[in-house]
Amino acid sequence: MAQYSRTWWGQKFITAIESFSDSERIKRGRSYSTDSRILSFEIKNGVVKATIRGNINPYFGILKEPKYKTEVKISQISAHDWTEIVQLMSCRASVVGRLLLNEVPEKLELIFKVVGHSLLPKNYKDFESSCSCPDYSNPCKHVAGVIYRLASELDQNPFLLFELRGLSKEDLQKQLAASSLGKILATELGDRSLELIPTTSYFPQPKTTASPEVPTLKDFWQGQKRLPTTIPLLPSSSVSAIVIKKQGDNPPFWRKDSSFIETMEELYDRVRTKNSGLL
Repeated sequence: MAQYSRTWWGQKFITAIESFSDSERIKRGRSYSTDSRILSFEIKNGVVKATIRGNINPYFGILKEPKYKTEVKISQISAHDWTEIVQLMSCRASVVGRLLLNEVPEKLELIFKVVGHSLLPKNYKDFESSCSCPDYSNPCKHVAGVIYRLASELDQNPFLLFELRGLSKEDLQKQLAASSLGKILATELGDRSLELIPTTSYFPQPKTTASPEVPTLKDFWQGQKRLPTTIPLLPSSSVSAIVIKKQGDNPPFWRKDSSFIETMEELYDRVRTKNSGLL
């Protein structure tokens, strides 16, 4: 399912379809949702229309590659109920803010339940579909392919859910912006717009600074300060050789009679103090 939809609303849309339809038939429709199968796809006035390229099947007398006309329509919500739903949404700042930012809040379905509706289809009675193919079953695999394509379109434009239910994106945002809460949020969002500043380069320009004085070759190579004659030893760690100590005095790979920990402590001490007297 994830490869056909990336957003939560698109995934729930497909889950709703698969929950009340023939799962095998619906899944067969996935192969009909690609560009190689869907020759045309448009959404107009809440109706999804598509032309699907079918298969040649001599057994059913189909000797030429067919092109099937498919339509899918979701039952719309009445204007009266939409007014009540928008009023309920206008009372919640998180809902209004995200809708004005072209996002769909996850708890939006709770508002629709108050009015007795659902933004996502609840059962196949919410659908009206037709296909010119000879398959007697509805939805056929071609209708299923259109539904999967519709779920992909919902990823790009979640407001198609509202349009398919009878309310366009423009009308929804207009009504939300007209509410008292929407006016405040719209003003706040408008104040945060930044003015674009033109630039001649994508990278910051380097700034040069003048050197206080030009050093001599001797000072450049030898420096003005002498190197320290001794290097101070680093303080010992509060937890030293923890990996070694975890092995114990006689780990399985240790074949000597002496303690493994004592041997490694002596080795570490030699490595740490080996070059301390060179400077």
